[in-house]
Amino acid sequence: MHRRTARAAPDGLRLRPVRHDPLLPDDPREVGRYRLTARLGEGGMGTVYLGLSPGERRVAVKVVRADLAADPGFRQRFAREIDSVRRVGGFHTAQVVDASSEGERPWLVTEYIPGPSLQRVLDEHGALPTRTLRALALGVAEALEGIHACGIVHRDLKPGNVIIAESGARVIDFGIARAVGATALTRTDFLVGTRGFLAPEQLTGAPLTPAVDAYAFGMVLAHACGAAPFPPGARLEPALRTLPADLSAVVTACLSADPAARPTPAQILEHLGGGKDRGAGDWLPPAVRTLVGLHNMPTVDAD
Repeated sequence: MHRRTARAAPDGLRLRPVRHDPLLPDDPREVGRYRLTARLGEGGMGTVYLGLSPGERRVAVKVVRADLAADPGFRQRFAREIDSVRRVGGFHTAQVVDASSEGERPWLVTEYIPGPSLQRVLDEHGALPTRTLRALALGVAEALEGIHACGIVHRDLKPGNVIIAESGARVIDFGIARAVGATALTRTDFLVGTRGFLAPEQLTGAPLTPAVDAYAFGMVLAHACGAAPFPPGARLEPALRTLPADLSAVVTACLSADPAARPTPAQILEHLGGGKDRGAGDWLPPAVRTLVGLHNMPTVDAD
């Protein structure tokens, strides 16, 4: 185990390095040429680990679930998807480092982005102020624009898949969900996505388009401003009344039941005006900035 000394915060509090969850007995210790050191999270597609490259660079290693790995069709789609995902870049996504569809379990390696998830930020600090919401919306929309340009649909955009980093909001875990198939449901009714962020068409097994990401984008912003989850039968307009008019209009359009009525990422960026309300100053509230700073300190890994 690597130990680091905590540094003092400006207000006199002691900041402690982030401690990741230890590997479980059944977890692999190596994937390809990457040594795994801790768990970062687990989802419907598999488990994500913190790892080290041969050059000691930190990476995030996603290992696909065993039941999906046993499906030859999934492996073929996964291999095709890897070729597309490698092309995705930009300031607001996690760069793909390596991947393999061979072996017992397919895996994908991306850069490790130090920072809390948006979900953790909302759990610990509640709704975000307008300045932060606007920067979040612009960053995520720009990420989706780059992802869609490569022919990829994220399919599982949610607060847990948005990292709040020093450089801004970063979208992770993109592209691989598309490898499961051309619809939301596979032959075994495996649902791709997270309930509460699924577009209506994802619940029916209908053919999917990038518009499903627009719906999830609207739900992410609704959660970030404290309007969601919505009570049954609630109208959108009253729930979004705390938002500026342009942000409210974007969320409302994104949550349309009609996929064709939802805006594209480029239309969202144009509507929000890019630099509006983004003058000098930090885009994050002080408490969230401190949380981001903790993740950028040397971490403690469980070996």
